[in-house]
Amino acid sequence: MSTKKSFWERITGGARTEEEYEEPTRSSRQTKKGDGKDKRTANNWIEEENEEAELAVDVYQTGTDIIVQTFVAGVKPEDLELSIARDMITVTGKREEHRNVDEGDYFTKELYWGKFSRTISLGVEVEPDEVEAIEKHGLLTIKIKKVDKEKTSNIRVRSI
Repeated sequence: MSTKKSFWERITGGARTEEEYEEPTRSSRQTKKGDGKDKRTANNWIEEENEEAELAVDVYQTGTDIIVQTFVAGVKPEDLELSIARDMITVTGKREEHRNVDEGDYFTKELYWGKFSRTISLGVEVEPDEVEAIEKHGLLTIKIKKVDKEKTSNIRVRSI
């Protein structure tokens, strides 16, 4: 079972089921900085150090394309990066928080701020140069053209 929370779990504050839940001990609340574990603050918030969130995605295909959709609300287009290979795509980005609020002033803090990424194996070959990425109202839609393996070309031979 993976201990890394998905992007969706982070922004919604997803809870574990009762049999998965383990009451934190005093020692687990005071983990050392840099050990990669959760650190609890004075208000019992959990802060994960230097860890990227994982994006929640929908991936589906049409006859000619692979479509990847994910929510990136609050992220500027220049803070998003798409890397596409023949059979996989990686989406990375950063959502920056531009407010100064003392931790003690929060009643609830569920929004995710920071770096995120997701690498998705597509299962079919795609054309890395034939990609369209559009963000509308926080929904990023990436349309990638599938390789047409049945496409043939007739080449005319020239004599020099």
